[in-house]
Amino acid sequence: MAYNLLKGKKGIIFGALNNMSIAWKVAEKAYEEGAEFILTNAPVAMRFGEINELAKACNTEVVSADASKLEDIENLFEIAEKKYGKIDFILHSIGMSLNVRKGLKYDELNYDYYHKTMDISAMSFHRVIQVAKQKDIMNEWGSIVALTYVAAQRTLFRYNDMADAKAMLESIARSFGYIYGREKKVRINTISQSPTMTTAGSGVKGIDNLLDFTDRMSPLGNATAEECADYCITLFSDLTKKVTMQNLFHDGGFSNMGMSERAMTVYNKSLEQE
Repeated sequence: MAYNLLKGKKGIIFGALNNMSIAWKVAEKAYEEGAEFILTNAPVAMRFGEINELAKACNTEVVSADASKLEDIENLFEIAEKKYGKIDFILHSIGMSLNVRKGLKYDELNYDYYHKTMDISAMSFHRVIQVAKQKDIMNEWGSIVALTYVAAQRTLFRYNDMADAKAMLESIARSFGYIYGREKKVRINTISQSPTMTTAGSGVKGIDNLLDFTDRMSPLGNATAEECADYCITLFSDLTKKVTMQNLFHDGGFSNMGMSERAMTVYNKSLEQE
């Protein structure tokens, strides 16, 4: 059911790859709620994705932009400004770690890969916000949202250098949230989502076990990509005008759990088998 929460609002959505992407679900929901927006992703991601199909379904266009390149971000915002004037929301759904992809352990990181992780997954967020502010492209009470994960606060096996990137991402939201909110009334938040079987997530070794564990630990179960999209829409809307600089957990309660009955039952069974 649509509520017209974003009727008349304009935006930019980073990171839609295919229909498994959270950004893809956000785009579908935003369009359903009356928004207009530009879709964007890195050229290499676009070659492997299906983003043009999404653009057609949402009656919009795709602008290629590598979020690790300042000139690409500047060009993207210039196109958005010509198309819409000022905009009301931005979704940052970007993350990549070659160390994770190649199975390198945290105490054996490749530092070139490490730098790329931080640049693509965190510094890109700073780049996007900085250019948006310099170009004064956001309307007052606009909303910028980035997707993060609880590994920014807690150690999760195999999440590796992406945990460092997410911690930096959340810090950027707080630091820029203060400046942008004070000067332009623009709010900046991060959503800490449950582990989700996206294209990127499916490439993480042991993701099935992690999904099972967090689902057993969470009183409400894991949050799906579709449910995350719903939450993003509320943050883009005028219903959350005074929410900023927050890291908002959307994880079925996992982030506040120590041990659940369901998880303990499985653990006890494994002990009995030893």
